[in-house]
Amino acid sequence: MELATRLQLMNWLVSQGLTGVAENDLIRGFCERCRAGGLDLSRGLVFIDTLHPIFEGRGFRWNDTETNESDTFEYGSTSEGHAAKNWRRSTFYHMLENGHDELRIDLADCASLDFSLIDELAAKGHRHFLAFVHRFGEAGTIGEMDCVYSYWLTRRAEGFSEQGLSALRDLVPVLGLAIKSAAQVDIARTLGRVYLGRDASEQVLRGRISRGVTERINTVLWFSDLRGSTAISETIGPGEIIPFLNDYAQAAIDAIHDEAGDVLKLMGDGVLAMFTHDDMTSARRAALRAEHRFRRNMTVLNARRTADGRPTTSAYVGLHVGEVFYGNIGSEDRLDFTVVGPAVNEVSRIASMCRSVDRELLASSAFRSSLDAVGRGYLVSTGRFALRGIGRAQDLYTLDPDITSDEAVAGSYERYLAS
Repeated sequence: MELATRLQLMNWLVSQGLTGVAENDLIRGFCERCRAGGLDLSRGLVFIDTLHPIFEGRGFRWNDTETNESDTFEYGSTSEGHAAKNWRRSTFYHMLENGHDELRIDLADCASLDFSLIDELAAKGHRHFLAFVHRFGEAGTIGEMDCVYSYWLTRRAEGFSEQGLSALRDLVPVLGLAIKSAAQVDIARTLGRVYLGRDASEQVLRGRISRGVTERINTVLWFSDLRGSTAISETIGPGEIIPFLNDYAQAAIDAIHDEAGDVLKLMGDGVLAMFTHDDMTSARRAALRAEHRFRRNMTVLNARRTADGRPTTSAYVGLHVGEVFYGNIGSEDRLDFTVVGPAVNEVSRIASMCRSVDRELLASSAFRSSLDAVGRGYLVSTGRFALRGIGRAQDLYTLDPDITSDEAVAGSYERYLAS
């Protein structure tokens, strides 16, 4: 590959990295331009560790022929089990252990090598293997994301030429920088969604980070907490407390997200969420669907935990409607993007009343009153109550008990939620 072609490809990589092109598009464009420039690549693979609560990293592939492989993949922890065994047999593990930045293998003479995948690559007609590990400095490392790994193959019988090797040594670091840039954007979005919530994250990433910048919105509020969680925590081992809380938090969060709600805050075993919609009747119905999903999720969860000999519980849910301030609240160097206002206090008090009236769901009159006539019919009064810290008594409503005892009513309620 001529010097002018390398410079053109470097410029393309920089421009695409600045634009924010997806990693798999970067890899495909890079490999196709390499081939057009005379570098006979047959396969390329790049992967990078990341900071994510579920998987350890992401990788991207390109092949010169059609395959059943996806061009993007995610991988879990390589510290244990079968994945750890495969990792320790990889060329990259060998390179890290021996301090190598580059490794070349003639695939026509690799029978004595005990690296994973090498025989498979040779069997597919690839002739020469070139691997790189491009390490980051301490200031450029985020969690486990401390280098970019890549390998490149050719089918040429003579392998990569010296000019081809030189081109890849020049070009792959620039590609790695573009991949790292894209990965950092993914990390920012992931951490925002995980720790702030989906909508709050998007608000922050769009630049709404100034202290005191809020908007007044009318929304449906959800507050849930677990029944008897303190007593259960006192009877199980310390190592079981977090898995217990995580299991039930997952059941609630999945239900809320499935119905387009936004989880705003986790407080011990409590979940604060909101449902917004141009049509507030639709938002109320979404909250009811989420509560229904939550119960079904817990039924499945409790069956699994019972089979494992682990304690189970249920949950209380309070639903309310009100005006809140949504935005940045806190100090200059520690902000929270959340909702505040009397309605937030009220929904937590409504949920806490579930224990007193022995009901798993309580909704305010404000929530019930704006449902359609059919929806109002499924919520029956439990009485009028004074809520702690709230200046006025409120009528509270729960689901008609016939929903759990009468199959016809239960079916009618499910059809209403689905409509």
